[in-house]
Amino acid sequence: MSEKRLSHVRADGSLTMVDVGAKPSTARTARAEARVRLNAAAAEALRTAALAKGDAFAAAQLAGIMAAKRTDELIPLAHPLALGAVDVSFAWEDDAVLRIESRATTVGPTGVEMEAMVAASVAALTIYDMCKALDKGIVVERVRLIEKTGGKSGDWTAAR
Repeated sequence: MSEKRLSHVRADGSLTMVDVGAKPSTARTARAEARVRLNAAAAEALRTAALAKGDAFAAAQLAGIMAAKRTDELIPLAHPLALGAVDVSFAWEDDAVLRIESRATTVGPTGVEMEAMVAASVAALTIYDMCKALDKGIVVERVRLIEKTGGKSGDWTAAR
């Protein structure tokens, strides 16, 4: 059984950007999620578009998309990618928990998992920013990859 190594760490422990130059371009997608837990007043204001700062959903959606496009500037060893699409959507999981889901696509030599996770994370942080006047205790939680397709490692779906 061969020992599995981290792709961004050399044998001597130093970091490296993985060389994807010779890898074939394939269609790749990733979906990620984040949850935002709010108090009743903040959740109600968000639900009814009664926030003083304006449309939190539009701001968070745009922030998530913009962040995905800049992932390589935020994550040190991430590759710059030509994204095909990025989408950010919202659904209430219950009265106090907003679920944010992002989806990113590309055709390229490396995946879009980080782009999807950055989109969900920044969208969640934007919801926090828009609602913090009503609830300083908002919790952004469970940021995770939920699915990826394409590439050498194939398709993967998170356990529920």
